[in-house]
Amino acid sequence: MAATKLIAMHQNKGRSVMRCLKDRTDYAMNGEKTDEGKYISSYHCNPELVDLEFAQAKKEYLHKTWRQPKGDVIAYQIRQSFKPGEITPEEANEVGYETGMRFTKGKHAFIVATHVDRAHIHNHIIFNSTNLECDRKFRDFWFSGIALQRLSDIICLEHGLSVIPKVKPSERQRRTKYPDRVSMRDVIREDILKCLDQKPAEFEELLKLLQAEGYEIKRGKHTAVCGKEQKRFIRFRSLGENFTEENLKKVIAGEKEPPEKNEKVPERKEAKPEKRKFDLVVDIQEKMAQGKNGGYVRWAKKYNVKQFAESILFLQQHDIHDKETLDALVDGSSAKYHELMKTIKDAEEKMAANKVIKTHIINYAKTRETYIAYRKSGYSKKFYEAHRDEITLHKAAKEAFSKLPDGKIPKVKDLNEEFVRLLSEKKAAYSEYKKIKKEMRDYQIAKQNVEFFYAAQQSWDIEEDMRKKRQQER
Repeated sequence: MAATKLIAMHQNKGRSVMRCLKDRTDYAMNGEKTDEGKYISSYHCNPELVDLEFAQAKKEYLHKTWRQPKGDVIAYQIRQSFKPGEITPEEANEVGYETGMRFTKGKHAFIVATHVDRAHIHNHIIFNSTNLECDRKFRDFWFSGIALQRLSDIICLEHGLSVIPKVKPSERQRRTKYPDRVSMRDVIREDILKCLDQKPAEFEELLKLLQAEGYEIKRGKHTAVCGKEQKRFIRFRSLGENFTEENLKKVIAGEKEPPEKNEKVPERKEAKPEKRKFDLVVDIQEKMAQGKNGGYVRWAKKYNVKQFAESILFLQQHDIHDKETLDALVDGSSAKYHELMKTIKDAEEKMAANKVIKTHIINYAKTRETYIAYRKSGYSKKFYEAHRDEITLHKAAKEAFSKLPDGKIPKVKDLNEEFVRLLSEKKAAYSEYKKIKKEMRDYQIAKQNVEFFYAAQQSWDIEEDMRKKRQQER
């Protein structure tokens, strides 16, 4: 599991580019944080001279292109933090290097510094904003942070690591939990119980005991008290049923039991932790982690792990948590795909028939006079030979008209309008068809990968059982 963030590194005002680069890279490569430089790697640059090489590339860029930088961005940093206890420093550095290479496509020099001074291992990946050819610069594009996180998740899955689960906004928790707040009424109720423990003879004596505790008493229709830190008086009746003036007098007179201490503040019922439902993605990640050093490693060498990682991420992003849901989506998308394909084929067939009948109508109109003359000639063979093509077209048109459902010949204008409508329907269906085709393919690949994984996992279990059996026999 890795939380990943892309950060633009700016030139500080009044400081040179090289100085700013040195400050940032020195912090990343701090020996106390990287185990004396043990967990530092680089691509097309020397970590000891990285600030000089980055600055030199920028000078060469200016010399080649004569373009003055529009902003003050001198480099970019990818901060990649891993779940505590899930990854070793060596593997974290490897994941960081792969992330930097795939995100920059190998076109920008970078360093990877893995910090091990915190409970969570994390990477500082710093890459030059100027590319290796010194003719272009990296531009932070829209949603680049999302693209980076997706890439990081895929790489983590390829390495058998977990990814951050998708959480609904309503289910997100605050990072800081504050202690329960004690209200002023709770304090007053507590002090009243202390005074009652002193067995006052009457209500007036209870008020005097409260005054001795620092409370100010206000008499009137409703008796009220005010503490030292209060701004307003609080009536006894607002403290609860057991603390009204009438009930307190009954308690003093012995007609009523004093309030219990556990009654003064209603207890909050703690929500029972819900039993975790089966989650397909979580289950696969757990099994991957369990077999990371055994069967999974051998399986990963044979299988396209990148494709599998993309499928797992696809399931998470589409909120698919069980095989039944995945199967239903596969079947639903497949049915929709075939429905749209039929709609497109029907439209194409109707458009083709439309073109044919429109051609016959035009040919009929063009050859009508010739056919009338042919008929008047008594169907002369000589006339037929002279006008064979026109007569053939005319006969073909009449035959096509005879096969029309209602025998009514449509107008060319109506046929044109129908063709435009069919074409529009086909385009709309085709647009949705391409979308559902990709969707169906993604669901099918995900299903195939999941089934293949569980089949492989069963073989891992068999291997592990056999290994344990052999150890017991020894």
